Amino acid sequence: MANILVIGAGRSADALIDYLAKAVQTYDWKMTVADVSIELLNSKLATYPHIKPLVFDIFNPQQADQTIAEADLVVSLLPASLHGEVAKYCLANKKHLLTASYLSDEIKDSAAKVEQLDLIFLNEMGLDPGIDHMSAMQIIDNIKKQGGEITSFKSYTGGLVAPEYDTNPWRYKFTWNPRNVVLAGAGGTAQYIENGQYKYIPYHQLFRRTDLIEVDDYGKFEAYANRDSLKYREAYGLKGIPTMLRGTLRKAGFCDAWSVLVDLGLTLDDFQVDTTNMTYRQFFESFLPDAQPGNTLERLAIFTDRSVDDPALQKIVWTGLLDDELIPINGSPAVILQHLLEQKWKLAEQDKDMIVMQHQFEYLLKGESLTIYSDLVVKGDDQHTAMAKTVGLPLAIAAKLILLKKIQVRGVCIPTHQNIYEPVMAELLQLGVEFRENVFRLS
Repeated sequence: MANILVIGAGRSADALIDYLAKAVQTYDWKMTVADVSIELLNSKLATYPHIKPLVFDIFNPQQADQTIAEADLVVSLLPASLHGEVAKYCLANKKHLLTASYLSDEIKDSAAKVEQLDLIFLNEMGLDPGIDHMSAMQIIDNIKKQGGEITSFKSYTGGLVAPEYDTNPWRYKFTWNPRNVVLAGAGGTAQYIENGQYKYIPYHQLFRRTDLIEVDDYGKFEAYANRDSLKYREAYGLKGIPTMLRGTLRKAGFCDAWSVLVDLGLTLDDFQVDTTNMTYRQFFESFLPDAQPGNTLERLAIFTDRSVDDPALQKIVWTGLLDDELIPINGSPAVILQHLLEQKWKLAEQDKDMIVMQHQFEYLLKGESLTIYSDLVVKGDDQHTAMAKTVGLPLAIAAKLILLKKIQVRGVCIPTHQNIYEPVMAELLQLGVEFRENVFRLS
């Protein structure tokens, strides 16, 4: 009897738990969901009496070792920085491991041992990364099978609020980890290749150098480049491709306003601010240059060389950063900004989120130049957010297929193998995760 261990019951776990709860009944398996919070476990598992809840601490060596030893397969939904701890116990006890996070150097370094033990450590098995890899590889392999040569690949993904609930001037609400949103792009330089030329965008320019894309029925979106688009050339079998770019989507106007916050330093996370008896306005003014006339908004307008009624500045006013309300926490500028935005960008109970993904391929086939646009839109529903569905379902499906021995790949990997992406994408399609493709002939 197979035993599945899911570690982490946070916001992305709902759809995964629901899917696997049904699978363990179908196949007479066992399943445990582990988390540090008993309250969270009770709320997530209230309707699944056959699933075992476990209050769990990955930093308790005895408990971690014993719990993972009892499992056959572990799904880690912990923060990415903790997957290495989980992997350590999976190796010691010869257990498969699945995560939705980017493949870390720490886990990559264990590749030889994972393969030697006939295990699979499957990473990047969520949305982005995850569904983006699998859907792209379907198209890439199909083009190559026809004898085509891919000359350009661009891929964009965004976790957004559904249009019906798009009710604030930023046109954005938190649909996943707020800290990751606030720190997006920080601490590194975005890099990609375009027309054979390497391109680099430092963090302070990232939200100024954006692309504009359009998705049928959903309008225009801004896209800023992800940290490193180049590392996937080899994984996708596109080592010599002249153009490759991966980016993140936001609604129009977001990036321009966010770039002002970046310019001011409000997204920095490398020093602490003593905010005792400090208002948000005072905090904000501490990042503006001295010796400027006028009130806070007027000084901001001078600093940015904009008018006071500029849409980007009005978005910042809306956040409350210029209000005389006392700041209730201490922390880095990014932590203080996040605390405020979590109140302003919170999904209301009735709100629904939306995932938007678009792949753009250009390729040569039998003397013709062709373009493929492949679009995915998934909306949240009353049961699960779009983010929970698109992150959790690929993990859950892969876990089931591994235990059924329908995925035979071994070693440390991401889902670019046909043996992984084909069955997973086929089942996602049955669950409503469906791409819409348009092909254009350019010559």
